[in-house]
Amino acid sequence: MDQVQLQLDDQGKGSFYITENNEQLALMEVGVNGNTLTAYHTEVSEKAEGRGFAKALLHAMVDHARTHQLQVVPLCPFVHAQFKRHPDMYADVWHAPERKS
Repeated sequence: MDQVQLQLDDQGKGSFYITENNEQLALMEVGVNGNTLTAYHTEVSEKAEGRGFAKALLHAMVDHARTHQLQVVPLCPFVHAQFKRHPDMYADVWHAPERKS
């Protein structure tokens, strides 16, 4: 597995992704606007399921947010579920004005 990579265009839209043998196996679509990073969608190819790629994308995205002092809006169901499951791990980057606990 290659390392997680990030590609953003001039408008701040792009993805974190993982390739292997020049084939994209996992992708997390994101957008960056100001000090906000929005996670839209995470997808792992069927042949790569169970290899921890989604979590690797999540960790890379959170590391990027922390490094660049961004707040994450987790619109992606996977990211949102992880943030809810482990709120203490992500409290510093989780932009959740509606969150009560």
